Amino acid sequence: MEISGLISAIVIGIVIGVLGRLVVPGRQRIGVLWTIVIGIVAALIGSAIASALDVADTDGVDWIEWLIQIGLAALGVSAVSRVKLR
Repeated sequence: MEISGLISAIVIGIVIGVLGRLVVPGRQRIGVLWTIVIGIVAALIGSAIASALDVADTDGVDWIEWLIQIGLAALGVSAVSRVKLR
């Protein structure tokens, strides 16, 4: 992976993490770094799932892929927030 691909993965991960955090109701007791890490992981896994479902490469914006990634980020934020409470 080139440096531009790594930087774009981090930027997309930040966006996905923030959107996933906004979807989860209530206060989440996780930091910004956890949000970024969850967003990056959710973006990578969501892209793989979208590719497997054959909805990743469409003309224009891949809305289904984005929804999958945001949903995974919301699940990740919720899971990490619950673990951090204990």
